[in-house]
Order: sequence, then structure tokens, then C-alpha cells
Amino acid sequence: MLEKKMQDALNDQINAELYSGYLYLAMSAWFDEVDMPGFSNWMEIQAQEELAHAMGFVGYVKERGGRVILKAIEEPQVSWDSPEDAFSAALEHEKYITGRINSLVDIAIEMRDHATNQFLQWYVAEQVEEEASAEEILAKLKMAPEGSGVMMMLDREMGSRTFNVPSILGGEGD
Repeated sequence: MLEKKMQDALNDQINAELYSGYLYLAMSAWFDEVDMPGFSNWMEIQAQEELAHAMGFVGYVKERGGRVILKAIEEPQVSWDSPEDAFSAALEHEKYITGRINSLVDIAIEMRDHATNQFLQWYVAEQVEEEASAEEILAKLKMAPEGSGVMMMLDREMGSRTFNVPSILGGEGD
């Protein structure tokens, strides 16, 4: 059984992961508005990943005999100045989520909750990948002038991303 402090922290993380899904869905919609369907696809896949991450936490709380308590999800930003601005915001958001995951690990260690610490290690590794992915795309965007053929090539590249069920949910992805 989860102790209340850990359960509350995990429930807060469920909310943060659901917000992440909202944020990336808002980014996807914005990329559609500015006629960048590839980047829209990339963000839509990212939204699906974040919702899957939330479901991983939901499943874990239930498995440990805890109670899932869903809270209101904050309204996300809905427009950005440029693709670079959107990915800069995505990177900053991933850094924020990394900090949250690290704080959960700290709580698990403090509470000597070895099972939760073990569960969270997948998310620790996942955040390394999430930040690296956003950093890589942001670096490419910084080198590509808007309206250029390079930007069109990047948009096409982003359109090739597909969703893979994360391994935390029994899939082969992530």
C-alpha cells in the first residue's frame, strides 16, 4: 500500500503528465494553423506519449492499492511566435517534468519506498530521452531560416514520427 505522501505526489504527477499532453496537443494544433503538418504530427505523437505516461502512473497507483485522484488540468498556452519558440517551450517543459520526476525519486528514497523508486527509474531514463529529442530538434530549427527549404525538409522529417506504446505500459517503444 502506498503511503499518503507518496500517493499524493504520484497523483500530482498524473496531473502534470495530463497537462503535458494538453500542452503538446495545443502545440500540434498551432503547427496545423501555421501549415506545418509534420511538426503538428510530431507534437500529436508527443501528446499521446504524455497521456501514456500518465496512464503508467495511474496503473502503478492502482497496483499499489492507492487511490487515483484526478484534478483539474490547467489550460495550456495556445500559440507561439515561431517553431523555434514552440520547441524552446517544449524543452523548458521537459526540464520542468524532469525536475518533478527527480523530486518523486527523492520522496521515494526518503520514505524508503523501494518499489516506487524502482518504478520511477523508467521515467528518469525517459526524461533523458525527452530532453535530448527536444534539444536536437531545437538545434536544427536554430539553423533553419523560417520559410526556407530546410524548414520544409524538417517539417517532412517530423511528419515521419509514429507512436509506439511505451514499455512502461507493456509496449516495445521508449
